[in-house]
Amino acid sequence: MDGFIEFLKELVNPESIIRYGGLYLLLFVVFAETGLFFGFFLPGDSLIFTAGLLCATGELDFPFLTVVILVIGASVAGNMVGYAFGKKMGPFLFRRKTSFLFRHDHIIAAKDFYLKHGGKAIVICRFLPVVRTFAPIVAGIVLLDYKRFLFYNVVGAFAWIGSFASIGFFLGHYFPGIKEYLGYIIVFLIIVTAIPVVIRILKSRNETTSEKTLTP
Repeated sequence: MDGFIEFLKELVNPESIIRYGGLYLLLFVVFAETGLFFGFFLPGDSLIFTAGLLCATGELDFPFLTVVILVIGASVAGNMVGYAFGKKMGPFLFRRKTSFLFRHDHIIAAKDFYLKHGGKAIVICRFLPVVRTFAPIVAGIVLLDYKRFLFYNVVGAFAWIGSFASIGFFLGHYFPGIKEYLGYIIVFLIIVTAIPVVIRILKSRNETTSEKTLTP
């Protein structure tokens, strides 16, 4: 049991993922986090930032541009799988009971966000942990036009990965000593990127409470 817990800790540690699994595990984690419903707990933002930083310091021995292109490809592929999964399994998902790996409120939050912002939500959701995992699934459930989905999918992947990886690479290149504070930076990124999700969840709960109060 202790060994399994340690494995889970390493799996959500961006630096450990890259150190022990290299580029291949990096690509798999990004793929899973952006399209497989059980991948919502994986460290997307901090992992991409860390990849950029370690490219700059030479600890990830691949050209930065190559890493960015491959990660974008993994992210686009993940969303496509998520879309296909949602299109095929949508009705079943809404009938399924909530569990540790599946929560209805995650899908409902993504659906509300998607319906409010339309196709742009695919781009915006790239920057929102948890929500970005379920956004392509919801797009499949509501049968968003596939060509439109693919367009926003690619644009969102370039914007999300390009920005986080570039920031990491810039800091690692010009301030190599910053790697010593990587743990603090990752915690900061997790907090900052989680704020919009927490606000959205609290807002949804308040709206639900208000509706119940107003219902006779």
